Parts: sequence; C-alpha cells; structure tokens
Amino acid sequence: MGATAAEATASPPIHDGLEFWQFMIAGSIAGSVEHMAMFPVDTLKTRMQAITSTAKASSLTLRQSLGSIVKLEGLGGLYRGIAAMGLGAGPAHAVYFSVYESCKSLGNPNSPIAHAASGVCATVASDAVLTPMDVVKQRLQLKGSPYKGVCDCVKRVMVEEGFGAFYASYRTTVVMNAPFTAVHFATYEAAKRGLMAEGDGGGEEESLVVHAAAGGAAGALAAVVTTPLDVVKTQLQCQGVCGCDRLSSSSILDVIGIIKKKDGYGGLMRGWVPRMLFHAPAAAICWSTYESVKSFFH
Repeated sequence: MGATAAEATASPPIHDGLEFWQFMIAGSIAGSVEHMAMFPVDTLKTRMQAITSTAKASSLTLRQSLGSIVKLEGLGGLYRGIAAMGLGAGPAHAVYFSVYESCKSLGNPNSPIAHAASGVCATVASDAVLTPMDVVKQRLQLKGSPYKGVCDCVKRVMVEEGFGAFYASYRTTVVMNAPFTAVHFATYEAAKRGLMAEGDGGGEEESLVVHAAAGGAAGALAAVVTTPLDVVKTQLQCQGVCGCDRLSSSSILDVIGIIKKKDGYGGLMRGWVPRMLFHAPAAAICWSTYESVKSFFH
C-alpha cells in the first residue's frame, strides 16, 4: 500500500483515466480533423459575412456563393487559408480540451453549470492561441485577397498595422465563444446522457454515434445563437482588406451599431446558414474524434 500511495503522489493528476498530456493530444487531433474537414464551409461563411454592399448581402445565397467561388477560383478557392488554420487549430484545441477536462474534474461531473463554466475557461485560453491565425485565415479567404500566403500575410499585417491587429477581435471572440462554449458543452453533455439513457446497452460504453449526435446538436444550437457576434468578429478581422470597411472603433456595441445602421438587423445574422452547417458536423467530427483518441489511450 505504501509503494502504491507514493506512486500515486508522484504521478501527474489523472482525470477520466487519462493524464493531462493525453487530453492535449486528443484535443489537438480532434481540432485539426474538424477544421480541415469543414474548411470549405467556413470559407463560404467568411465571404458572406464580409460583404459590404447591402444589396449583394441580402440577395446572395449559399449556393450562389459556392458557385461563384468554384467558377472564378476553382476548388482551390474554397481552401485558401487552410494552412493558417492548420497551424492554429492543433495547439488551440490541445489547450481547449485539456483546460476543459481539468476544470471539469474540479466540480460535479454531472452538473450542466460545471460543464458550461469549464467550457468558458477553456475558450478564453484557447482563443488566445487561435485568434492570430484566425485573422490570417480570414484575410486569405476573402475574394481577391492581396496576400500571397500565411507568411506574407503575417509580415504585412505586422508592418502595416502592428502586432495589435492580430488581437483586434480577441475581446469579441471571447465574448462570442464564451456563450457559444457554455451552450455547446452543456447541450453536448445533456444530449449525451439522454441518448445513453435511451440506449439499450445500459453500460459504460459511449458509442461514436452518441458522441456525433450530441456534438452535432450542440454545435448547431450554439452556432445560431452566437451568429451576430461572429459577424462582428469577421468585420473586425477583415477591416480595410478587399473592400471591407475600416472601422473607427473595435467596441462590440459600436460595430453592432454600424452593421445595424447599414444592413439592418438582418446584417447581424449574415452567414448563419453556413455557420450552422459548419458547426453541426464539425462538432460531431470533433467530439467523435476526441473520444476515439481518448479510448485509444485507455
């Protein structure tokens, strides 16, 4: 007993049968797979949200946006900027899931409030890692982007706008992702428990179908609820590029006011369809991949 106790004291804290570094690896793989698989849909969302002409914004549909990109730029146009996301998604999701699991282990594992609070802590940490690359990614996704690639974009933004430009949207991103993550994790955990209760297995095993279904429902709901803040984020990150308006203020309320004055309330929901179509399957992919990698470590 004495040797066992000593070993336990010397080992890193373990939660859910796994160590901290294993959560980081599982999260990194899950995040990378999620964003790479759904990147074309994210490009469509960015293009629709960055439109500055009210007439064009109100008439452009998802199908028209897709057709225009494929016709004028080829399939490669849907993947422009994917390298930036590849560089940012892995580290950001490693932070995201490891912080989430660590925070969740401190409270009641069955409490929706604990899941939501853990998710908020996770997103504040991960957004600090992802936001700079998200800025680069969105600028590369724009139609007629003046940047040759990731390195060129980073260099030119640093020279022309300064380091602060990479974090101009960080506050908005956190304000958006905090409720997004709270809704997402609370819905995911509740849906997962509900689906497992309905199943006839009754054991500890959680099938990939359960994770995918719960994740998809959580992603879709959270995406729609937070679309207005996502529009604000896109406007801040793409300002002054490819015809996007240069904003005089980075205040969330000021930007909302500008969008509302120019495009009406509908402007705040621009791109909600591709955003939902991105996050529903993306969350399903992410959670099922994450849980699969966790199972591998067991």
